[in-house]
Amino acid sequence: MSGQCAAGEQQLVERFLAMYQRLNRDNLSLLADIYDEQILFQDPLHQVCGLDALTQYFVGLYQHLDYIAFDMQQVLLAPAQAAINWQMHFQHPRLNRGQLISVDGMSFLTLADKVTFHRDYFDVGQMLYEQLPLLGSAVRAIKRRVSV
Repeated sequence: MSGQCAAGEQQLVERFLAMYQRLNRDNLSLLADIYDEQILFQDPLHQVCGLDALTQYFVGLYQHLDYIAFDMQQVLLAPAQAAINWQMHFQHPRLNRGQLISVDGMSFLTLADKVTFHRDYFDVGQMLYEQLPLLGSAVRAIKRRVSV
């Protein structure tokens, strides 16, 4: 971890990282140890407000995935904030023929006694569109053309 922040904030981020290494469909109560009751969570596909809504979001997530794991790669700390680069690995029965998919992303957190804001940034094309049979090849072709 790099950057300066209060010891409590660093401990919260360490607990956040540890929780995501353990989190699964059977221990979603761990979310309450990290997230504030009024948490605002956003990613490119969803926005949920409140701990109950976030817990339900994770219930739905785990119902549809066969596997999910995070490789936390870098943590940057600032007073009351953290940014975490990660790679998510997951398997969904209807994507990529059920094979493992890896997606690069970053989480931005606002910190108080608990995490009050969590925003994930990732490429939806890498996660979803490129994994669909016909659409996937079209999205990859467009990305190749644009990157030249």
